Amino acid sequence: MAINLEKGQRITVGLSNVTLGLGWDPNETGGAEFDLDASVFCLAENKKLPQDEYFVFYGNKYSPDRAIEGADDDTTGGASDGDDDEQIKVNLDKVDPKIQEIVCVVTIHEAGQRKQNFGQVRNSYIRIVDDSNGAELAKYELEEDYSIETAVEFGRLYRKDGGWKFQAMGEGYKEDLQFFVTKYN
Repeated sequence: MAINLEKGQRITVGLSNVTLGLGWDPNETGGAEFDLDASVFCLAENKKLPQDEYFVFYGNKYSPDRAIEGADDDTTGGASDGDDDEQIKVNLDKVDPKIQEIVCVVTIHEAGQRKQNFGQVRNSYIRIVDDSNGAELAKYELEEDYSIETAVEFGRLYRKDGGWKFQAMGEGYKEDLQFFVTKYN
């Protein structure tokens, strides 16, 4: 049975191969299509990327250690049909030892130009799925309004006491993807 997480809550993962499933439903506004993008920042102990290739996104699908396979870019959200909009595959056993944290961020592409924000997106979530059997381990549903935010740190995997844990974050920003690239470099 899956655990429903609340913002800030942490759990032990206890698995090797997981998928981070991300989902959302943009409101039908009659305006420009929404293009939400999932990205991953693999951080060293200093909370920075050890090298640029540890930023996994639609333009760099794999981490250098090949432990993380980024999501395919679904530019309209139409590929999900009620399931995950984007998925990130993670083999925790293969993550380079210098990586201490894996932060999952979702941004709205061209949010400023399109006048879009997460307040216009509902049913947003991140979930952890056991790749060995497809069972959902935990799910965090973002329930805040995020009426001005254009980017959200959904959750993070992090090393603790020789294993991996997951934290539901739900931290919103009125920023774009470049903000996180700068923040983590």
